[in-house]
Amino acid sequence: MMTKCTCREDLHTIKERASREMSAQTSETFEARVMVHMGTCGLAAGAQAVMDVLKEEVSRQNQVSVKVVSCGCAGMCSSEPNVTVERKGEPTIMYQHMDGDKMRQVFRRHVLNGEVQTDLALARIHGEGAAAKNPFAAARGQ
Repeated sequence: MMTKCTCREDLHTIKERASREMSAQTSETFEARVMVHMGTCGLAAGAQAVMDVLKEEVSRQNQVSVKVVSCGCAGMCSSEPNVTVERKGEPTIMYQHMDGDKMRQVFRRHVLNGEVQTDLALARIHGEGAAAKNPFAAARGQ
């Protein structure tokens, strides 16, 4: 249940708490971020199974420096399920037609070791964090 504001100080306290929580969620302490595109088209194509395998791999290998994110459609429905991998200091790579086995391969080789899997790649997005700065994603509220 939400706290009732009775004065300006209450509002300030709520704002500070929300700011701390948001800061923790968007912290740049991770070495890699893996985004599974889980819009309607992605889910219909099997993105949930891809996400499940990714979470399993992260947990199994105890990779606390890997941030797993679900996000919406990237606008390339015919290539779903799509997964975008960002590693600090490297170009962002979007992978296409992913399944559990391909996700394991991308996780073990690219996410952990920096070896881009070119046979599975759809696009290379230049600039660190480029996928997060995608104006199309921003327009969709991602």
